Amino acid sequence: MKKALVILVGLSFSLLAACSGVQTHTKGGEIKKTLEGEIQDTDFIQTIGIGAADQKMDNKTQKMATSRTAAITMAQYEMVGVIKGLQIEGGITVSQAMEKDSKITALVNESVKGAEVIKTEWTADDGCIVTLRLSKKRLAQMTKMNFK
Repeated sequence: MKKALVILVGLSFSLLAACSGVQTHTKGGEIKKTLEGEIQDTDFIQTIGIGAADQKMDNKTQKMATSRTAAITMAQYEMVGVIKGLQIEGGITVSQAMEKDSKITALVNESVKGAEVIKTEWTADDGCIVTLRLSKKRLAQMTKMNFK
């Protein structure tokens, strides 16, 4: 079996998003030149990741699967970054709490792995854009932290 070379596209975008709908990030099979989003005070953390597969692969399904995996990985990475910046009671960030307690790091990582894929879009060249969403309430329950 061919080993797929996955190229993570460094373009990513994170935002706190409302449930009201998920933006479309493609138009005519291409990634939009501008990815817009409003940062809103809501109950969810939402991130997107963009992934590409090795174009030398012959199998379209394999290209699509590897680009989706790359996009999910990038969106999860972005989500961890957003979570690290959240303020918790006591005036510190999640990142600071993670430095003091490795259990918190494991719980954050577990929470992110459980984030729900709410949208998957493919481009004409079999690249993929994935939108992930994680409930702040669920994150607070899993990590036993109270967010400001």
